[in-house]
Amino acid sequence: MTESGWPTEWLRGALEMCALAVIARGETYGYAIASELAEAGLGVVKGGTLYPLLARFEQAGLVRVEWRAGESGPGRKYYALTDAGLLELDRRRVQWRAFADTVTAITNEKEKVHD
Repeated sequence: MTESGWPTEWLRGALEMCALAVIARGETYGYAIASELAEAGLGVVKGGTLYPLLARFEQAGLVRVEWRAGESGPGRKYYALTDAGLLELDRRRVQWRAFADTVTAITNEKEKVHD
């Protein structure tokens, strides 16, 4: 379990889609992504988890990256979804809904009597 109370394997499965969804809301940077995910209830997403994920997004062409000088500190790497990133997010949303519906159907079934 994580500090959010969610099993780690659940978060691992949903983190990529959730990060894409946060980036889809507008250009943002790593710390802001982590903060938004935490505020939404996923718990703390550590940099050692988030930044490799963002690098994979960049390598896959799902995000556009821009370094910007910091106003009162170091520069920040800003992320924005590409068209490919938007398509990937939409694809994952459809898959997630189907998966969640399947899990819900299975877990809501009445127990079968075994002989």
